[in-house]
Amino acid sequence: MKPERFSDFIKNKAEQLGFQKIGITAAKPMPAQKYNLETWLKDGFHAEMGWMEKRSDERGDIFSYFPDAKTIISVGMNYYTSVSKEVNTSSQNFSNYAWGDDYHTLLKSRLSELLDFIKSCKSDLKGLVCVDTSPIMEKAWAQEAGIGWQGKHTNIISRDYGSWLFLGEIILDIELNYDQPFDEDLCGSCTACIDVCPTKALDEYVLDSQKCISYLTIEHRGPLPGEFQDKLHGWMYGCDLCQEVCPWNQKFQKKSNEPAFQPHWEIIHWTEEDWKKLDEDGFRKLFRNSAVKRTKFEGLKRNFFANNNNR
Repeated sequence: MKPERFSDFIKNKAEQLGFQKIGITAAKPMPAQKYNLETWLKDGFHAEMGWMEKRSDERGDIFSYFPDAKTIISVGMNYYTSVSKEVNTSSQNFSNYAWGDDYHTLLKSRLSELLDFIKSCKSDLKGLVCVDTSPIMEKAWAQEAGIGWQGKHTNIISRDYGSWLFLGEIILDIELNYDQPFDEDLCGSCTACIDVCPTKALDEYVLDSQKCISYLTIEHRGPLPGEFQDKLHGWMYGCDLCQEVCPWNQKFQKKSNEPAFQPHWEIIHWTEEDWKKLDEDGFRKLFRNSAVKRTKFEGLKRNFFANNNNR
C-alpha cells in the first residue's frame, strides 16, 4: 500500500476511535526544542519532577528512546466538558481534565487499538504507543505534525478546539505521508494567560513549575511552601485559569461527547462539608479511576485545608 493511502487509512481509523486531531510527521532530531528543554531543566523549572531530568536524553532525542523511529503519529482528543456555574455547585475547583475518568487509561487503550489496526495492515512493522508519561516532547511533535502551536501558556492550541486537547503518539519504524508542521504563532500580542496567573508562574512560552498551582496541588509532596500556603485561589486539584482566559478557547472550545470525560457527580456537586468528611478509604473509592489519585489522599486534604482554613 502506498504511503499516501496508508496514511489516509490510519487517519480515518483514528477519527473512528474518537480522536479529533490527527497529524503525521517524520522522526528527526529537533535541536532547538532539545535546547529549550535542557535550558528549562537547568533553570530548575521542573521543580521536584526528577523523572523529567532523569530521562532527559530520551525526551530530547527520539532516537535515544526508539532507535528505529521513522514516523510519529500525533493525535489530540477533546476533553472540554465544562458546565455552567448554575450546575457546577461544588465548593472546590478541579481542573477540567480530571472531572471524569483517567485519560491515561483511555488514550492508551485507543492508541493501542490504532496500533493494532496499523499492524493488521502491515504486520512486520514495529510501533510504540505513548501518552504523557512517556519520555518524548509530545507538544513539539504535535506542532511538527500540524496539530497546532505551543501557546504562551505552553499548551498546544488548535484552531478548532483551542487547547482542551489530550495528546498521544504512536512511533513507527516505517515511513508514511507527512503533514506540514504548524509554523504560525497565533497568540500574537495577547498576554491574557500570563496576566491571569495569580502566582506569576508564566512567562512567554515558559512555565516555572515551582510557582504553578497545578504543580503545587498535584506533584508537590509534603507541606506547601510558605509563600503559597494561601495562594491556591480555591483550586483543590490542578488549575485552568490560563486556559479559561485564552481567546482561542473562548471562541472555539467544543464540549466533548466522550462518556469517560463527563464529570463525576461529586466533582461538581460536593459541598465544603462533604470534602471535609472525606477519609482515605473514601478517597480510594471516589478516585479509583480518576487522574486525581495522582495527588494522593494527603495531598488532596492538604489542598482542601489550604483553601478553607481562613474561611
